[in-house]
Amino acid sequence: MNHSRTFSRRATLASLAGAALAGTATVRASASEQRGQHGGYGRTVRFATFNASLNRATEGALVTDLSTPDNAQARNVAETIQLVNPDILLINEFDYVAGGGAVRLFLDNYLSRGQRGARPIHFPHHFTGPVNTGVPSGVDLDGNNGVVTTPGSDAYGQDAFGYGFFPGQYGMVVLSKFPIDTRAVRTFQHFLWKDMPGNAIPPGYYSDAARAILRLSSKSHWDVPVRLGHETVHFLVSHPTPPSFDGPEDRNGRRNHDEIRLWADYVGGHSRSAYLYDDKGVRGGLRPGSRFVIAGDQNADPYDGDSYDHAVRQFLDHPAINLPAKPPTSAGGVEAAKLQGGANIGQLGNPAYDTADFSDTTPGNLRVDHVLPSKGLLPGRNGIFWPTSDDPLYRLVGDGTTVVTSDHRMVWQDVRLA
Repeated sequence: MNHSRTFSRRATLASLAGAALAGTATVRASASEQRGQHGGYGRTVRFATFNASLNRATEGALVTDLSTPDNAQARNVAETIQLVNPDILLINEFDYVAGGGAVRLFLDNYLSRGQRGARPIHFPHHFTGPVNTGVPSGVDLDGNNGVVTTPGSDAYGQDAFGYGFFPGQYGMVVLSKFPIDTRAVRTFQHFLWKDMPGNAIPPGYYSDAARAILRLSSKSHWDVPVRLGHETVHFLVSHPTPPSFDGPEDRNGRRNHDEIRLWADYVGGHSRSAYLYDDKGVRGGLRPGSRFVIAGDQNADPYDGDSYDHAVRQFLDHPAINLPAKPPTSAGGVEAAKLQGGANIGQLGNPAYDTADFSDTTPGNLRVDHVLPSKGLLPGRNGIFWPTSDDPLYRLVGDGTTVVTSDHRMVWQDVRLA
């Protein structure tokens, strides 16, 4: 598939703003109008992803912040979730705490309490688990300073299986209004990068000892089966490493590519997925014909940024994925690109599709957060929660000079079972 680059980002800002504004107006309406309507089997179900930046610099700090209902950032995150009102939600960058204590605190102290007039939202079901971020590898992965095993420093993070100052930093959680088949969850935290055929491991960069133990997933990859009546939809969630913060070997860009490839192979049939094994040793990918939704901060834009070999197009061109007629949009992304300028001006991608407000020097705002349904699911309305500066809810996103909630925006996609 050829990807059209016939439009200019600068030239289309004005024309896109009107269309995206109309979409923004319906985002909040749909979240309230469909309350009590979307979510049943045979009805519309709203899937969403949100990198909520609920990570902290030290272990245990998130539990402290969530132990009372007055943390400003957590309230903003909760209000955003309440306004969009997803049925099934992935939160990226939510520090993992064994036993799920941090998740329960967020549910009880924030989501179950209406924030600034928004209605409370209840998720009876959730799943979380350990991730690779901050887990010591015991090997000098970056080739600097020897092996660092004491948590809390950049050098430690560089030698961890996934970059993090302590085990569980930048974790994930799935929240659901529908039952999760927890016994059937598959996780791929321990899958080794070297075991992916034709992998993109940078030649000559890692030592033999590092290659032998290096895990592919920088956090984890989870197949979370959600029961919608008598049917199951597999929520395939992950958070690949950013394709930056490395050197000419492009180790993070290459890893990001192969983290995305894992799901592309997983849903690509036996010939593509036979090599995979999960953390219980079960081999293979998703059974052909299974319904799924891929979600997460993929740290990959189809046109701009530092991605290796157009990594996210492995999803966007995948025959098993049923793309909506129009990707999620926002008016706020259009406005931000225009006002912030800088790297945004020369980008190729449509600013209405941006989902993250990154540095205006480089890489600029990008489309990195994705919610992608499979064949067998009918995509409906969708959107990105990014209000414009004249909207009272703009306080939840800000102008990018400070991060009041997150540098990412929530992305949502309504689907129906075909």
